[in-house]
Amino acid sequence: MISMEQRVLDRTGRRLSVVGQGTWQLGGDWGEVREADAFGVLDAAVDSGVTFFDTADVYGDGRSEQLIGRYLKDRPDAGVLVATKMGRRAEQLPENYVLDNFRTWNDRSRMNLGVDTLDLVQLHCPPTAVYSSDAVYDALDTLVDEQRIAAYAVSVETCAEALTAIARPGVASVQIILNPFRLKPLDEVLPAARAAGVGVIARVPLASGLLSGRYTADTVFAAGDHRTYNRHGEAFDQGETFSGIDYGTGVSAAAEFASLAPSGATPAQTALRWIIQQPGVTSVIPGARSVAQARANAAAASLAPLGQSTLDAVQDLYDRRIRAAVHHRW
Repeated sequence: MISMEQRVLDRTGRRLSVVGQGTWQLGGDWGEVREADAFGVLDAAVDSGVTFFDTADVYGDGRSEQLIGRYLKDRPDAGVLVATKMGRRAEQLPENYVLDNFRTWNDRSRMNLGVDTLDLVQLHCPPTAVYSSDAVYDALDTLVDEQRIAAYAVSVETCAEALTAIARPGVASVQIILNPFRLKPLDEVLPAARAAGVGVIARVPLASGLLSGRYTADTVFAAGDHRTYNRHGEAFDQGETFSGIDYGTGVSAAAEFASLAPSGATPAQTALRWIIQQPGVTSVIPGARSVAQARANAAAASLAPLGQSTLDAVQDLYDRRIRAAVHHRW
């Protein structure tokens, strides 16, 4: 296996690869992925040095968790930390975020993953009020005391939610959208997380594929792909799809971003490298639907840091073409 830089998740003592493996694609909402292909992706990631898988109990109604559980049963040597999420199996009301429901959701995830104790459980972008509830954190602490989970964390939509969670002493990490088209977390969230010893997991790193530079204004996605049915937030938060950017604007901006890629790097790898070198980031979790994608994503960890001129060009691109549409929203 290839060695990759590992960063410590301070409040757990566990080490994560700087490039992890997101597994939303393996569950659903991006088109069908066969089981053999899913195992191939996970194998390629592990063999490339990845030691962190991110999943959720609702990805494919548990299919992603089940695939990971079966895969790791056959790869006990992998040394992978698995982070899952809970909370989206019920109506999104603060009163549903209670210990009894947590135990029910936890039982299902432990069964899907085939483990007694989950490594890391993240609240899955719950209603904003949940992040401020003492009772919610008491319930999460109870799950730790019961050895159902080793640690807990949150996944958020907004920077304000992230800052609220970072202030809680038991929160191990915050998962937030961060990419060259979503720079707001750099302002306050990353500095606050570093100061508090809270990890930052960067999701949607390629803006749902836009930053790969592979799509055009004429690209058609499958009907079951969230890039078709959630462009305007019809099914869940709009920010999860193309980082909340109008598709046409995003395609045009992505073409400009692609021109910033250094020699020998793809636009996607350039976006991942940009994220990796932001102070405070613990791991970035691109998804992959093929072995080649998984290997290419992992290879971003070995790229040389981007130079200041490239960093400045990313900031300029964001300021000119993206900021007005997204900065005030999330």
